[in-house]
Amino acid sequence: MAGEAARPEMTSKVAIIGGGWAGMAAALQLHSHRIPVSLYEAARQYGGRARSVSLAGQTVDNGQHLLIGAYRETLRLIQFMGLQEEAVLLRLPLSLTVLGQHHSLRLRTPALPAPLHLAAGLLLARGIPLTERLAALRMAWQLQQIGYQLKQDISVAALLEQYHQGPGMRELFWEPLCLATLNTPMHIASAQVFLHVLRDSFSQCRSDAQMLIPTRPLGELFCDSAADFLSRHPDNQLQHSQRVDALLIEDNTLRGLVIKGETIPCQQAILATSPQEAARLLSPHPALMPIARMIRQLGFQPIVTAYLHYPPEVQLPEPMIGLHGGIAQWLTDRRHAAQPGLIAVTISTEGEHMAWDTPGLCQRLEREIATHFPDWPAPLHCRVIREKRATFACRTGCQALRPEQSTPVKGLWLAGDYTAGDYPATLEGAVRSGVQCAEYILPTRVPFA
Repeated sequence: MAGEAARPEMTSKVAIIGGGWAGMAAALQLHSHRIPVSLYEAARQYGGRARSVSLAGQTVDNGQHLLIGAYRETLRLIQFMGLQEEAVLLRLPLSLTVLGQHHSLRLRTPALPAPLHLAAGLLLARGIPLTERLAALRMAWQLQQIGYQLKQDISVAALLEQYHQGPGMRELFWEPLCLATLNTPMHIASAQVFLHVLRDSFSQCRSDAQMLIPTRPLGELFCDSAADFLSRHPDNQLQHSQRVDALLIEDNTLRGLVIKGETIPCQQAILATSPQEAARLLSPHPALMPIARMIRQLGFQPIVTAYLHYPPEVQLPEPMIGLHGGIAQWLTDRRHAAQPGLIAVTISTEGEHMAWDTPGLCQRLEREIATHFPDWPAPLHCRVIREKRATFACRTGCQALRPEQSTPVKGLWLAGDYTAGDYPATLEGAVRSGVQCAEYILPTRVPFA
């Protein structure tokens, strides 16, 4: 039964190590082809770095995640599980409000085909000089002409300099977008990965750029729902609290997993853990040591999420608003998740705030929010979640360090948002990697009884 720890059994099923978004996506894709799985999750709950947690008596997410309409694989699997999108996600048209200390940006997109919707939105945007908006339009057109592909990767900051982007667009449009998608500062962030995001979000279909805000905890949205769905089929075996201690590899061929001193024979396994855990399991094997070194060279960036609980009548004028010039970067109104008065504050990347204690950070955030919403009362309480290694560092040149889903060991595959792919460390990136691993296995799997 899903969610119950159980003694691992011998199986010829496809083994999946890790019950986060990548692992569950792989399991769902295999299940769609009637291939049973044995999934092992080390933690007591599924979800990985995008999970639900209990905080001050409320169920919240360990980070305020946002999906967009271009996340087709994630949406496909949600539908495959029988969930109705409108029941779990709030779909909003592309809209961006960023409040700065001296200037603010308000961008709304009309109902026009892509990319005209963005062009019209930029032309009509308020808070940015027209000359800067026109420069952004020229940049968008020129990027489309080159297919969003650079001859050589550079930083996002260098890209903006190359295309003569003004300070207003940099501070209130490009920088918030870069931090929200790459979780890496512009001066070191990969422009090529950033262009992949722009291509898939803005150039193909208007609905791709729509914001999809979860209306229920992340666990219910995907991983817990996937576990329940998969467990309805008796051939699948899902277990949490089962840490894989080692991979058993002989002659560059996977032979099994070691769990609590026992060897579990298997001939196909998808390693869908965090990159740090993947490196630990790969390192002892000579053929896999180069991959482990690549993973460690990627580096990581943190995300801090603070939940400020105000009286229930307090609400943002929009579901999500950006802030610029302070520590807080994004405010999300949890009212849409049936938590009125709860405001999630997102702080991406490293910075001085990482050294502050929780009371000091909460006081700082409360002051920053009060400058923009002076009529709000003081929050009733504040809770902080720190993910010190929330994402890989999406730095210039990082694509060369992202390992492929296939490995030199027969029967072993890698899944996770850090593996090779166009996207940065996003939910869709994790899901795509899991689906890709499952697709690799389909024609080569060993038949099971």
